[in-house]
Amino acid sequence: MTQEKINRINELARKSRVTKLTEEELAEQQELRTEYRQSFVSNLSGQLENMTIVKPDGTKSDVKSLKKQ
Repeated sequence: MTQEKINRINELARKSRVTKLTEEELAEQQELRTEYRQSFVSNLSGQLENMTIVKPDGTKSDVKSLKKQ
C-alpha cells in the first residue's frame, strides 16, 4: 500500500467527520480500507512466519512448523 493511498484514507476520514461523503467517496473509502487490511494481514503473516520461538528448555521451533501441527 502506497503512502498516497494511506493519505487518501485519512483525507476521507477527516472529511467524513465534517460532512457527509458522497456514494463514490464511500465506495472509494471502503475499497481503500479493504486493501489496507489485506496489506496489513499479509505483512503480519510474513513477519510471523519468519519468527522462531525459543522454549524454556532452549529448543527452537519455527512458527511455520508449528502452524502445520
